[in-house]
Amino acid sequence: MLMQILAGAITMGSWAIALFFLRFWRRTQDRLFSYFALAFFLFGVERLVMVWSAGTESQAYVYLIRLAAFILIVIGIVIKNRSRKAGN
Repeated sequence: MLMQILAGAITMGSWAIALFFLRFWRRTQDRLFSYFALAFFLFGVERLVMVWSAGTESQAYVYLIRLAAFILIVIGIVIKNRSRKAGN
């Protein structure tokens, strides 16, 4: 029961952070913020999937969701750095 409550809190926090980055994306139209928002949304989804799969991280799809989120963050950073180099 406690693990489900904590997973819900982590999910809510992840989605709140995603909304925070979406707000900055709407203001600046910077794609880095959209990548971060999507990544944090996936972190929340990953936590929900973990709860539905009896709280174990041993399932491959839990790691694949987490991997997709980290890949989105790396892609966003690489795209941001490339656009900064092209502008110089």
